[in-house]
Amino acid sequence: MNGTGNNWFYGDVAIANGKILAVGQLTGWKAHQTIDASGLIVSPGFIDVHTHIEGDEARNPTADNFIYDGVTTVITGNCGLSKTDMGAYFHFLDSVHLSTNVASLIGHNDIRKAVMGTARRAPTPQEMQQMEKIMQKAMQDGAVGLSTGLIYIPGAYANTNEVVALAKIAAAYNGVYATHMRNEGDSVVPAIKEALYIGETAGLPVEISHFKLSGQQNWGRSKETLALIKDARRNGIDVTIDQYPYTASSTNLGTLLPDWVLADGKDSINARLSNAAIRKQCIDYMLERLHKRKLKHFSYPVVAYYNFDTTLNGKSIEAINVLKGRKHTAKAEAETVLEMMQHGGAAMVFHGMSEGDVQYIMQYPFCMFGCDAGIRVFGEGVPHPRGYGSNAKILGKYVRELHLFSWEEAIRRMTGLPAQKFHLYNRGLLLPGYAADVVVFNPNTIIDKATYDSPHQYSEGVQYVIVNGAVTLQNGKHTGVRNGVTLKNNTLQNL
Repeated sequence: MNGTGNNWFYGDVAIANGKILAVGQLTGWKAHQTIDASGLIVSPGFIDVHTHIEGDEARNPTADNFIYDGVTTVITGNCGLSKTDMGAYFHFLDSVHLSTNVASLIGHNDIRKAVMGTARRAPTPQEMQQMEKIMQKAMQDGAVGLSTGLIYIPGAYANTNEVVALAKIAAAYNGVYATHMRNEGDSVVPAIKEALYIGETAGLPVEISHFKLSGQQNWGRSKETLALIKDARRNGIDVTIDQYPYTASSTNLGTLLPDWVLADGKDSINARLSNAAIRKQCIDYMLERLHKRKLKHFSYPVVAYYNFDTTLNGKSIEAINVLKGRKHTAKAEAETVLEMMQHGGAAMVFHGMSEGDVQYIMQYPFCMFGCDAGIRVFGEGVPHPRGYGSNAKILGKYVRELHLFSWEEAIRRMTGLPAQKFHLYNRGLLLPGYAADVVVFNPNTIIDKATYDSPHQYSEGVQYVIVNGAVTLQNGKHTGVRNGVTLKNNTLQNL
């Protein structure tokens, strides 16, 4: 399967000097190494369009969780979170030598933070100029576009025009606008419309990250939200979406609180949370949101990693509250949230989506896939299983078992479509002259093994992974090879 979505065919792939030399019936050709892929599917390496690897690169440069899941290229810098000096970041990646290729967006949150900290206000003209200068340099250094995380601090404090101004710079360098929208629950429709407006006004393609409906009260609305995407494409807006194949999300504990509480840094946050009146406002806010979800307890937020007390990893807020001997009430649980915030907060897994919406969104032809995770350190914390099994779950559960779409269609959306969207010009297809990023997997056995309770389990069924011509996974085992490269915006020199 060559990544185009066309029908599979029997054939051979010849690789030399990191590139694909030929594809077809290559009987009689001689090679230093031959891989027998009889009964297996050979495809381009998977491109994960939504990752967060910053901070994990040197801790685990072999990126095992990605390689075992068939991923040869990751796009990081999502949700408005990235390094701001993109040139220095690419130099760092080149020195570390990861097992996967890396392309990066430049994150609006970190641009804003570099100039304004976490101030809850509009930028001055001078501050806006500083942000634009950072943005331009990042694009010149090779960022593939701009990302926003408009539920996070300080991105939540930015108005639409601020984002448009930065997006116009990305557009001038053939970049993409990737967004974690301002809302993925009750106000999801205006959030989608804002994302489309930014792309259309700035004149660049739009990628809506982890397209979903959060909260039980919004289950079933995917037909409404996906209709907006379909209409936009019919009207000439280049918009695509991505998704992880799970019904739980994962982000920080602070997202349970009102945005205004989180302004101006840790000391200011703790000072507010020590104020009885503000504390009551936060509790009332959380209880109102819980009521909207039609839940009686904070059972849906589960700790992935709590640095202050790692014994609480894997436990829900409800369970933690009981463990501490407090009243089994939602109000007491909200107090527990505030206490954890005062101790530095935590990484969380939030259970709150419907499987029906996940499957409906997944069947959309312009939906790509991303794990929304970093490079996992095996055994650390109780993280979301998506960091280990996203691609294998798509192929094993939704293609092989549920027949939601074909193998060819799944591969297209993991390879050719992402390469096209993010302008990775010589990736994503098995064609002569393209980079030799190749995955060989067993369609009968590929499956995710990671679960919410036991997430540190590698996917099964991927037999070989080749990155830039180097065998990185052989007979289902990582070889230790680290042959990934940085993929910079408009890097035609890689052709």
